[in-house]
Amino acid sequence: VQLQASGGGMVGAGGSLRLSCAASGRSLSSDSMAWFRQAPRKEREFVAIIRGGGTTNYADSVKGRFTISRDNAKNTVYPQMNNLKPEDTAVYYCATRFLGTYYSAPNYNYWGQGTQVTVSS
Repeated sequence: VQLQASGGGMVGAGGSLRLSCAASGRSLSSDSMAWFRQAPRKEREFVAIIRGGGTTNYADSVKGRFTISRDNAKNTVYPQMNNLKPEDTAVYYCATRFLGTYYSAPNYNYWGQGTQVTVSS
Protein backbone atom coordinates (compact mmCIF):
# COMPACT_ATOMS: atom_id res chain seq x y z
CA VAL A 1 0.00 0.00 0.00
CA GLN A 2 1.26 3.45 -0.92
CA LEU A 3 -0.32 6.65 0.34
CA GLN A 4 0.15 10.01 -1.37
CA ALA A 5 -0.84 13.09 0.60
CA SER A 6 -1.34 16.46 -1.06
CA GLY A 7 -3.17 19.76 -0.78
CA GLY A 8 -1.13 21.54 1.84
CA GLY A 9 -0.21 25.19 1.61
CA MET A 10 -0.22 28.51 3.38
CA VAL A 11 -3.39 30.32 4.41
CA GLY A 12 -4.36 33.08 6.79
CA ALA A 13 -6.22 32.46 10.01
CA GLY A 14 -9.84 31.65 9.30
CA GLY A 15 -9.04 30.22 5.92
CA SER A 16 -9.70 26.76 4.54
CA LEU A 17 -7.76 23.97 2.93
CA ARG A 18 -8.72 20.56 1.63
CA LEU A 19 -6.11 17.87 1.85
CA SER A 20 -6.25 14.57 0.04
CA CYS A 21 -4.71 11.17 0.52
CA ALA A 22 -4.74 8.83 -2.43
CA ALA A 23 -4.02 5.18 -1.90
CA SER A 24 -2.55 2.82 -4.46
CA GLY A 25 -1.64 -0.81 -4.41
CA ARG A 26 -4.95 -2.10 -3.14
CA SER A 27 -8.44 -0.94 -2.44
CA LEU A 28 -8.84 0.61 0.99
CA SER A 29 -12.60 1.02 0.80
CA SER A 30 -13.10 -1.21 3.82
CA ASP A 31 -10.18 0.18 5.81
CA SER A 32 -9.96 3.03 8.22
CA MET A 33 -8.02 6.05 7.02
CA ALA A 34 -6.62 8.48 9.54
CA TRP A 35 -4.85 11.81 9.60
CA PHE A 36 -2.21 12.89 12.03
CA ARG A 37 -0.16 16.05 12.27
CA GLN A 38 3.20 16.98 13.66
CA ALA A 39 4.28 20.47 14.56
CA PRO A 40 7.95 21.35 15.13
CA ARG A 41 9.30 19.92 18.39
CA LYS A 42 6.01 18.16 19.11
CA GLU A 43 4.86 14.58 18.91
CA ARG A 44 2.69 13.38 16.06
CA GLU A 45 -0.93 13.78 17.13
CA PHE A 46 -4.22 12.33 15.95
CA VAL A 47 -6.48 14.58 13.90
CA ALA A 48 -9.30 12.50 12.43
CA ILE A 49 -10.28 9.07 11.21
CA ILE A 50 -12.90 7.71 8.85
CA ARG A 51 -13.71 4.03 8.94
CA GLY A 52 -14.76 1.78 6.12
CA GLY A 53 -18.38 2.14 7.13
CA GLY A 54 -18.09 5.93 7.16
CA THR A 55 -18.05 6.60 10.88
CA THR A 56 -15.67 9.31 11.99
CA ASN A 57 -13.81 10.54 15.04
CA TYR A 58 -12.04 13.84 15.51
CA ALA A 59 -9.55 15.29 17.93
CA ASP A 60 -11.20 17.80 20.25
CA SER A 61 -8.94 20.53 18.87
CA VAL A 62 -10.42 20.22 15.36
CA LYS A 63 -13.98 19.13 16.11
CA GLY A 64 -16.48 21.39 14.39
CA ARG A 65 -13.84 22.79 12.02
CA PHE A 66 -12.53 19.72 10.18
CA THR A 67 -14.59 17.23 8.23
CA ILE A 68 -13.18 14.00 6.84
CA SER A 69 -14.76 12.19 3.91
CA ARG A 70 -13.82 9.50 1.44
CA ASP A 71 -14.36 8.62 -2.19
CA ASN A 72 -13.99 4.87 -2.45
CA ALA A 73 -14.13 4.96 -6.24
CA LYS A 74 -10.96 7.07 -6.19
CA ASN A 75 -9.45 5.33 -3.16
CA THR A 76 -9.01 8.78 -1.67
CA VAL A 77 -9.74 10.46 1.65
CA TYR A 78 -10.31 14.19 2.05
CA PRO A 79 -10.06 16.21 5.24
CA GLN A 80 -11.76 19.55 4.73
CA MET A 81 -10.20 22.02 7.14
CA ASN A 82 -12.15 25.22 7.85
CA ASN A 83 -11.59 28.14 10.20
CA LEU A 84 -7.91 27.32 10.37
CA LYS A 85 -5.88 28.64 13.26
CA PRO A 86 -2.14 29.27 13.60
CA GLU A 87 -1.96 26.32 15.99
CA ASP A 88 -3.06 24.06 13.13
CA THR A 89 0.32 24.67 11.49
CA ALA A 90 2.01 21.30 11.07
CA VAL A 91 2.96 18.60 8.62
CA TYR A 92 -0.13 16.49 8.02
CA TYR A 93 0.15 12.75 7.43
CA CYS A 94 -2.38 10.17 6.34
CA ALA A 95 -2.15 6.64 7.63
CA THR A 96 -3.96 3.33 7.45
CA ARG A 97 -3.98 -0.22 8.82
CA PHE A 98 -3.66 0.04 12.56
CA LEU A 99 -3.69 -2.41 15.45
CA GLY A 100 -4.93 -1.22 18.81
CA THR A 101 -6.17 2.28 19.46
CA TYR A 102 -6.90 4.44 16.42
CA TYR A 103 -5.54 7.65 17.95
CA SER A 104 -2.01 6.36 18.57
CA ALA A 105 0.44 6.98 15.74
CA PRO A 106 2.79 4.03 16.46
CA ASN A 107 -0.14 1.66 15.90
CA TYR A 108 -0.30 2.43 12.15
CA ASN A 109 1.52 0.41 9.53
CA TYR A 110 1.29 2.58 6.43
CA TRP A 111 1.99 6.30 6.14
CA GLY A 112 1.93 8.93 3.45
CA GLN A 113 4.84 11.31 3.03
CA GLY A 114 3.21 14.32 4.69
CA THR A 115 2.07 17.69 3.43
CA GLN A 116 2.84 21.03 5.07
CA VAL A 117 0.04 23.28 6.30
CA THR A 118 0.98 26.75 7.47
CA VAL A 119 -1.58 29.13 8.97
CA SER A 120 -0.53 32.71 9.49
CA SER A 121 -2.06 34.95 12.12
